Amino acid sequence: MVAKPRGTRDFLPKEMARRLAFERILDDVGGRHGFFRVQTPIFETLELFTAKSGEGVVGQLYSFEDKGGRHLTLRPEMTAPVMRMVAEELRNETKPLRLSYFGQCYRYEEFKKGRYREFFQYGIEIIGAPGPLTEAEIVAVAVNMLSEAGVKNWELRIGHVGILKAVLGALGLSTKASDGGEAPMVTAMRLIDKRDTAGLEAFLTSQKIERATAQPLFDIQGLSGGIETLEQANTILLSIDGVDTTPLDELRTTCNALSALAQTPTTMSIDLTVARGLDYYTGMVFEIHVPELGGESQVLGGGSYKLMHLFGLDDLDPCCGFGLGFDRVLLALEAQAEHEGRAEIVPGETNSEPSIAMIPFNIDPQHVLALTAGLRKAGYRVDLELRGRKIGKAMSWANSIGATHCIVVGPQDLEQGQVTVKNLKTGEQNVAEFTLDGVRSLIV
Repeated sequence: MVAKPRGTRDFLPKEMARRLAFERILDDVGGRHGFFRVQTPIFETLELFTAKSGEGVVGQLYSFEDKGGRHLTLRPEMTAPVMRMVAEELRNETKPLRLSYFGQCYRYEEFKKGRYREFFQYGIEIIGAPGPLTEAEIVAVAVNMLSEAGVKNWELRIGHVGILKAVLGALGLSTKASDGGEAPMVTAMRLIDKRDTAGLEAFLTSQKIERATAQPLFDIQGLSGGIETLEQANTILLSIDGVDTTPLDELRTTCNALSALAQTPTTMSIDLTVARGLDYYTGMVFEIHVPELGGESQVLGGGSYKLMHLFGLDDLDPCCGFGLGFDRVLLALEAQAEHEGRAEIVPGETNSEPSIAMIPFNIDPQHVLALTAGLRKAGYRVDLELRGRKIGKAMSWANSIGATHCIVVGPQDLEQGQVTVKNLKTGEQNVAEFTLDGVRSLIV
């Protein structure tokens, strides 16, 4: 009897129907947020992952040498392959790129419930438009995906590694390793991410940093709560000489934009210890946890990061995205469905056409976020212009992404409570009230 390999699974028709329904939900929500699906090979060159994560990652990989003597590996995750694809195939495309992807990944590790050697990852990336509004767009699509899939009782934890790095830098921790090992700041970030307070204290002592000197760091580490946490963090930062508070301001902007773009999270907490444990993260970071999964409660995580410089495209850094544990979300849904007597996921009815380009022109984009979210919820695909282009280039961008309509909101529109709606297929242009119903009356 030949059995399936250890750490893999077969999906029978009933389970496959659930998985396909969930995948359709993710694609539908991603599409309404302006993302396009791509696919990369299941195997890649080994160097792609050692360049990103170091030689130590090899022990976790299904790596091999092919018949031509090339060193390859089954992909352990999909962010690096997508970055490689952008550098190789999409470097000249209009930016930002909004890409989604889904597929199998492989890690050689002892498997347990919710962790397999072959597992599935769904991901989202925005490439070529850094900043708080982009970060809010990324978190919003994650929140809306889980909400529309029916996941309940989950917690969004959001932070900003720039805040931690500013405090650690003020303590004198370097971003460079003097002995070829791990940089002191990276070590501290990993300990903070693991919530290993004892280990952090011991490490700071080894760096000749006294507890009293490091007290602001421990104060930051102890914060957790709602939006008011940002003001508490601001007070702590202002007590440290020379600390840049810009990352905190950026996180505040992200959270404010998120409240307009996303369905209300079940629970959202500002948690400045979220560092993702990886030194290529640079800005906002976030995780989503489902308590029913116990000690392995995280189902999704991501943030802003720098990887495009590995391919000579420094101008596209930082990017922003997340990876969703497809299998872990299904486990959470299964546990919650069993408790509530629900049998399976049922995808909602949506209409992804027409496709709308939302262009805030010479105004704060915050003014159009609620309208953008309302149109998406109503079933339209809406791509929000993130780069602040001049109107001519913004219209060219709208055409290049295949939009059927564009909505332009400028300073005069704000004053008069109106928007300009243009049908990009017919060239017809009209003015509508700055309301969801007003805009929908012209989108046909």
